[in-house]
Amino acid sequence: MTTDDTIRAISLLLWIVLVASALAARRIALKHTLRLVLTWIAIFGTLFVIAAYREEMGAAWLRVRLALDPQGGIVERGALRIPMDKDGHFRVRVLLGEVDASFLIDSGATTTAISGITAIRAGIPIDESGFGVAVNTANGTIIARRIVVQHIEVGPIVRENFPAITATEFGDTNVLGMNFLSSLSGWGVEGRTLVLKP
Repeated sequence: MTTDDTIRAISLLLWIVLVASALAARRIALKHTLRLVLTWIAIFGTLFVIAAYREEMGAAWLRVRLALDPQGGIVERGALRIPMDKDGHFRVRVLLGEVDASFLIDSGATTTAISGITAIRAGIPIDESGFGVAVNTANGTIIARRIVVQHIEVGPIVRENFPAITATEFGDTNVLGMNFLSSLSGWGVEGRTLVLKP
């Protein structure tokens, strides 16, 4: 036993004697005294476990949050981490002004595409004049309209006056395309997680 250990042991013994003498002086019943002692042991034990396992508890809390809201993603060291869904895709909740919508992240799509339904909900003006944009989809070629999203938020990533396209033929599908991904400082897949760096 080192000198430090001896000092700690003596300090602990003095604290125990002090608490025991205080309780004895108050003449509290033994049953009540034991209950108080056990309560304090439980409190200090809980605080010790929280301090000792704070990183593991933090990671567990992140997993719980992802299970409750997988499209919300997790912000870690400034980057947004999005888990792969059961279909093998990456979907994220995007805020368009004050309206949120689910978006598929697709590196094969050149431009961010917003469904007509979502564009109307978000109050995005659609200019029907002029020429549209021919877009190849799984259902053939459609004509989409260029739009500008005043404010788009994907976790910690914010873009203003962001160019996109819209068409009623998109149904209820929204896609974050390469024009969004290329605006990031970095992005990539780590295992089953997509990492987006602002």
